[in-house]
Amino acid sequence: MRTSLNPDVLAALDALAPREFVQIYLVACGGSLSIMHPGKFVLDRHAPMLPADVVNAAEFVLRAPARLGPGALVILCSQTGTTRETVAAAEFARARGAATLALTMEPASPLGRAVDHVLRYAAPYTTGTPIDPADSNYAVLYMLLAGFLRQRGGPDLTLPLLASLAALGPVIEGAKSRLAPRFDAFAARVKDVPVVYTMASGVNWGAAYSFAICVLMEMQWIGSQAIHAGEFFHGPFEVVDRHACFILLVGLDATRPAEERARAFLHRFGDPANVLDLDARTLEPGGLAEPWRAYLMPLVFFDALWDFAYRLARLRGQPMLTGRRYMKKITDY
Repeated sequence: MRTSLNPDVLAALDALAPREFVQIYLVACGGSLSIMHPGKFVLDRHAPMLPADVVNAAEFVLRAPARLGPGALVILCSQTGTTRETVAAAEFARARGAATLALTMEPASPLGRAVDHVLRYAAPYTTGTPIDPADSNYAVLYMLLAGFLRQRGGPDLTLPLLASLAALGPVIEGAKSRLAPRFDAFAARVKDVPVVYTMASGVNWGAAYSFAICVLMEMQWIGSQAIHAGEFFHGPFEVVDRHACFILLVGLDATRPAEERARAFLHRFGDPANVLDLDARTLEPGGLAEPWRAYLMPLVFFDALWDFAYRLARLRGQPMLTGRRYMKKITDY
């Protein structure tokens, strides 16, 4: 088990130590933005005196928050470090005097050069190479936030986090193994349907959002919409019938009742066979320590759902990553 936070995180925390902050901004686009939602959830639960906002990078610059200045900490993320909106947001924040940190796979990228400190992470989705989940973007962000909370006199959540990260790999692999038969059945069921909705709330909302826009829409050209479980009953539930297809994440955080309420409605008015209902309680996350057991579930869900995505892609004859029409292939937009 790791006994300390990773070196990039420790170096960034040392540099931040002399500064006082009144606001945190979590800024990115797309899949990178999705990990910021659980980051805000952690801060909302454990840092009552330090507000945090999640903002799309393009809107961050256009919005120009009044609190953006020397008292702001801006945490950005881009997998390749080349997302132009995120680079522009970093430059904008730095010009306003904010402290800037970037999570990226490529420290020498434009984003890495635009910020004060770089936190490197790894991802198996692009390289195909298995990684230690403790090196993932979720884990690095959580290490930064846990260290920051400890540094600022908040709760010391670092030891349970490090213990949980050590146990995370087996939890993820166990989830994939247990879910494989259900993934095969659901992939066969939805391979030809035009729309698959995703739904979650709380700490899992970002994972549902990312799977909808970055996998189903971006890589499989399947119509999708991420629906917040708390918003489901304020319009979206009208699409439910015996044919509507949903992926529902039911986690362990304080918003689980909202996800359970949505599940009950789907099973009552829809067809349960058209609902891929992933419940964290069935995935044996016991090796993860509190409070991180709940906070790490989106990573478990998302890693497992990538297995589902590849099964679905094979049935559809639609490749992942390489089959995209516009992403990474044109730049004049």
